[in-house]
Amino acid sequence: MKEVTKVRRVLTVACVAALALSCGAAVALRARAVAPGWAEAGAQEVSAQNASAQTPSAQGASAEVRELINALGSPDATARARAAYELGRMKARAAAAVPALVALLGDAAAVDPSAYRKGERWHVPNEHTVGKEAAAALASVGAQSVAPLIAALGDARAEARGNAAWALGAIDDHRAVEPLVASLRDAEPRVREQSAWALGAMGDKRAAAPLAEALKDASSEVRQQAAWALGAIGYGDAAPALAESLKDSDEGVRSQAAWALGAVGDRRGAAALAAALTDASAQVQAQAAWALGAIGDASATEGLSSAVRSGATANVRAQAAWALGAVGDARGVPALVEALKDENANVRAQAAWALGAIGDGRAAEALRAATRDKDENVRRQASWALSVL
Repeated sequence: MKEVTKVRRVLTVACVAALALSCGAAVALRARAVAPGWAEAGAQEVSAQNASAQTPSAQGASAEVRELINALGSPDATARARAAYELGRMKARAAAAVPALVALLGDAAAVDPSAYRKGERWHVPNEHTVGKEAAAALASVGAQSVAPLIAALGDARAEARGNAAWALGAIDDHRAVEPLVASLRDAEPRVREQSAWALGAMGDKRAAAPLAEALKDASSEVRQQAAWALGAIGYGDAAPALAESLKDSDEGVRSQAAWALGAVGDRRGAAALAAALTDASAQVQAQAAWALGAIGDASATEGLSSAVRSGATANVRAQAAWALGAVGDARGVPALVEALKDENANVRAQAAWALGAIGDGRAAEALRAATRDKDENVRRQASWALSVL
């Protein structure tokens, strides 16, 4: 299932360099489509009967739509997926197919999208199924799918519930917030994970407190997705809970919590992020450095300077250098001057940019030397930095 690109509140950090470098690690807002389902049966207020009544009858549909609805019942999985895909391309014109598509949400038959998505660049991170294709089609239909999808959250099949949750997150209709919040208590971890993603994609602050509670979920995948969702929502009051998640036993949870704290931008997370600069995981260290730069708290300067000097990987050192520039504290200048001699060209380039961003004249001599660096990007950044000192 394609990743949703309309997730709101994507954090952007404006680099002031004239020659733009990467603006930090920023683990991308993950719009993951983890297939399986969600929701507790009986928790939904929209009945399947009422939901079906809100969609046009197949009898009034065009001949093309009726033909594709018939194909959804094919014994061949690829034929079913192809029909769902074609209906999705028709968007709202395929509204009459909504009941048939909802019925396919639990279809776990694996398919190869390249068999019917001709000419498309298609990346499937996980196994693609007929049910996922049906969910994508329902998302494309839009608002007329919402009530039937909410009803499908009570389906006995986890596959169907998860695919319904994904589609609701993709549609971004806030009628689904409360049902999705309820599904965070589902007995199936994959259901809770998908629900957390959908709530983050919708960006509704009503979900913030339940998502913060989900940071304590028994499943590390659910905890990761809850952390991402809180960052996507941008809820500052989640900072204490996210800071606590930096101590999680799972590396992925800690990394996602660090990203979320940067996305939220609340200074209450700064101390915990500074401590995470010495995490056992280099990925967590790099993400914490990025987050500290995004928050811009000068109290992190000492820790970031240490990370620039002795970070376990070039990525950690580069992110720490960028963060020092984003923070803009002149106390970071000595570490950045040293970093202009780092063995890694990206670290040197980020250090040059950061020195320009800070604008401290003490760096002039080192930057002039860096204009003779063997790496072209380092030379460009050093020249720019000198021009703004």
